Amino acid sequence: MAILQVVVITIHVLLSLGLILLILLHSGRGGGLSDAFGGGMNSSMGGSVVAERNLSRLTVITVIGFAVTTIALIWILA
Repeated sequence: MAILQVVVITIHVLLSLGLILLILLHSGRGGGLSDAFGGGMNSSMGGSVVAERNLSRLTVITVIGFAVTTIALIWILA
């Protein structure tokens, strides 16, 4: 079971770092870090809206993975 713990903890740490990055990339009231990558540009095609929607979807998927690994760690370590 020690190998399973290491695998789940590694995935959990990677998801937490990814979640931090994804949350920082979201544009808030002030623009956020997404402005640094071109998310703040106003285009007539609406590309930033699509990028923001995809970023939101990826963030939700990462949050679900983080929750699953948290529950798995609770179950494994109990």
